[in-house]
Amino acid sequence: MGYISIIGAGSWGTTLAHLLSEKGFDISLWIYEESLAEEIKRTRINSLYLPDISLPDNIKVTHRIDEAVAKARYVLNVVPSQHTRSIFKEAFSYMPVDAVVVSAAKGIERGTLMTVSSVLKEILGRSVAVLSGPSFAKEVVKKMPTAVTLASEGKEIGLLLQEIFNSNHFRVYTHDDIIGAELGGALKNVMAIASGISDGLGLGHNARAALITRGLAEMKRLGAAMGAKKETFAGLSGLGDLVLTCTGPLSRNYTTGIKLAQGMKIADILSQTRMVSEGVATAESAYQLSKKYNIEMPIVEQVYRVLYEGKGPAVAAHDLMSRALKAEFYG
Repeated sequence: MGYISIIGAGSWGTTLAHLLSEKGFDISLWIYEESLAEEIKRTRINSLYLPDISLPDNIKVTHRIDEAVAKARYVLNVVPSQHTRSIFKEAFSYMPVDAVVVSAAKGIERGTLMTVSSVLKEILGRSVAVLSGPSFAKEVVKKMPTAVTLASEGKEIGLLLQEIFNSNHFRVYTHDDIIGAELGGALKNVMAIASGISDGLGLGHNARAALITRGLAEMKRLGAAMGAKKETFAGLSGLGDLVLTCTGPLSRNYTTGIKLAQGMKIADILSQTRMVSEGVATAESAYQLSKKYNIEMPIVEQVYRVLYEGKGPAVAAHDLMSRALKAEFYG
């Protein structure tokens, strides 16, 4: 049926490995931590990231990147966005030239301000598909109903990947707006930090609803400037993922915002967990993109100032509400 290599064994990578293995695919799961790889080989359980699930025997666990990708027909990137470049620079020389690459990472690379698929395309010299949408790993692995977007350049490869990932509890829709799907998945993490701050300050449901709605407006403005389709942000990879991460306690970015509102410093928050809060790095990149494209993104700006300039969360919330009045729809 095809050999699938999954690069990255956090909760999402491990969940996707489990999902695809149950469909009969032979899976290679690459793990950065050698000690964890050895433990999972022995116990068949990812104790750090997904401790409640036993991994089937058709998932081969490895710490060696050459071993992971050498026979792959499909390669799935699920490593944090800031590490994608270094890992795939190494993996590229071992990958079959015709391997189909799909990215399920959500973020924007610091410095270059590139989306993850753009980083991969630069390394590989060919287009990369994107899997995005509202999908908490713990719910997917429990077979709770989930719907996501699979964005690709070619219709044929999109339909093929749709069949590969789709199951009776994991519904996959095709789309052709790669940049839009990626920006939705990345920027919603910044908005989730803002939502967590709002809830942590006890500002109420009205405030959270306003943040989600105005956050979506910011996402659409930047997306349009970068060539995305506005309607993409009304879909699963935009509004769907935004609502989930801004309201769900399983969201690492949302809980990061709550802790910031409680007075914790971001360095202390990040040191408490192995899980990556992608919104922290993305807030910096998104703020820089707003300046690059001259796009007004006040929520992104305030989250950036809280994270990187030490601004008080309550002051940031006040400043958002005190901005000059304007029409809801403009530009």
